Amino acid sequence: MGEVTTNEAYLPFRDYRTWYRITGSLDSGKLPLVVAHGGPGCTHDYVDSFKDIAALDGRPVIHYDQLGNGNSTRLPEKGPDFWTVGLFLEELDALLSHLGIRDRYAFLGQSWGGMLGAEHAVRRPEGLKALVIANSPANMHTWVSEANRLRQELPKEVQDTLLKHELAGSLTDPEYIAASRVFYDRHVCRVVPWPPEVTRTFAIMDEDNTVYRNMNGPTEFHVIGTMKDWTIENRLDRIEAPTLLISGKYDEATPLVVRPYLERVPGCEWVLFENSSHMPHVEEKQLCLATVSGFLSRHD
Repeated sequence: MGEVTTNEAYLPFRDYRTWYRITGSLDSGKLPLVVAHGGPGCTHDYVDSFKDIAALDGRPVIHYDQLGNGNSTRLPEKGPDFWTVGLFLEELDALLSHLGIRDRYAFLGQSWGGMLGAEHAVRRPEGLKALVIANSPANMHTWVSEANRLRQELPKEVQDTLLKHELAGSLTDPEYIAASRVFYDRHVCRVVPWPPEVTRTFAIMDEDNTVYRNMNGPTEFHVIGTMKDWTIENRLDRIEAPTLLISGKYDEATPLVVRPYLERVPGCEWVLFENSSHMPHVEEKQLCLATVSGFLSRHD
């Protein structure tokens, strides 16, 4: 492969702007891959490695920062009624139309991005030719119960610290943040220290956590936002696109969390990464990218 080009631009969306970047060429003839970050409320940075698929197999890879996040318009004044699944589905449709790929594309969503991808796929858009659900829950109640099961395996003093601050409401206390980090280092990203792109996402969230706070809550295991009762389990049989499910052995998205996709999406394939938690694309980067590239290449 020669040098891969990148182009960054903004999509006008409602009264705002959504930042996106294309790695590779939309004229390549290969199925373009749209990558959606998690959170809700993270940024594209921590899923940046998926851009290397463009060098692997020549397909264009599109990253974007969802509204309210990263390089897109920030809206710290907006409350829970604004940040809805419908908003982000509308933004995705706008991006596909803007890029002229609505008739033929693949979608990869990581964590919340996979929830968004599932919500998109159950509508059976004709242009969706392949779907990758990476480390995503199908039901937030299962997610929370599993996160709390994993939390009970943390050292007792860490658990005590978490509970103390949750009861006191002091969730921005450095002691609470440090205790949370023990969970993240086990079940979110096991690379020590965290790679720069992962650190960058969390730093941006620290300065503006509007979307995450409203939709999720303060931490991965303390879900009190608008998504707390979300589920797509009983709609998964509507998905028609070929689907690849990926997760990590130490993932906060445990086998119980991801299983509904495997059991209910027709023909769904599942790959479990043995040395990863929530970010196989960082923790076992080469293997993960090759796995995704191989799956997409079968659907070009």
